Amino acid sequence: MPHIDYYFTPISPYTYLCGVRPAEIAASHGATLTYRPADMIAIFARTGGLPLAERHPSRQDYRAQDLPRRAMVAGLPLVAKPAHFPTNPAPSSYAILAAQDAGGGDMAGLVFALARACWAEQRDIADDDVIRDCLSAAGFDAGLADKGLLAGAEAYHRNTEEAVRAGVFGAPFFITDTDQRFWGEDRLADLDAHLAGRI
Repeated sequence: MPHIDYYFTPISPYTYLCGVRPAEIAASHGATLTYRPADMIAIFARTGGLPLAERHPSRQDYRAQDLPRRAMVAGLPLVAKPAHFPTNPAPSSYAILAAQDAGGGDMAGLVFALARACWAEQRDIADDDVIRDCLSAAGFDAGLADKGLLAGAEAYHRNTEEAVRAGVFGAPFFITDTDQRFWGEDRLADLDAHLAGRI
C-alpha cells in the first residue's frame, strides 16, 4: 500500500488552498496519509528559506499575485491579509497531532478547518476556542486542545527534525514511500499522476 507523509503548517495559505485534496488523492490510490505538522520557520532557517517578512520584495509581490490566482483555481475564498497572520501555529499543530493519535474524526476536515479559520474566516488559530471549534466540527473531542501538550510538542519537534532529514524546505510538502517529493499546492496533480503511474 503506498504511503504519503504530508509535511505542512496550518498557518500556510498554501496548506489552506490544498483543502482536503491530499486525503482525496491518497484515498483514490489506496494510499495511507500521515499528517506531519512541523515548524516551518525552523525548517527555513536550516534549509535556506526566509520568513515572509524577510523575503525580497519581488518574492513578496509575486506571492501577493499568486495567492488570489491559486484561490480562484481551487474555488476557495481567500482574505489576502488576514487579521491573525502571522500567529503561532504550534497550538493548532499540537491539536492536529493529538487528533491523529486519538482517531475517530475527519483529519482532512480538521486540517482544512484550521487553515480556513485563518485565511477565510480571519480567526486566530493560536486561540484555544478556535482550535476547540475546529476539533468539534471535524468530529473530534474538543478537549484534545488541552490534552497531550507535552506529547504534541515532542511530536512537533520530531516532525521538524524528520522533515529536514527528508529534504523538506517548505509547505505543503508531500513525500511518498518511494521518496518522490512534491512541494506546493500546485504539485498535487503531479502527486496524483505519480501515484497513478503516469509520471
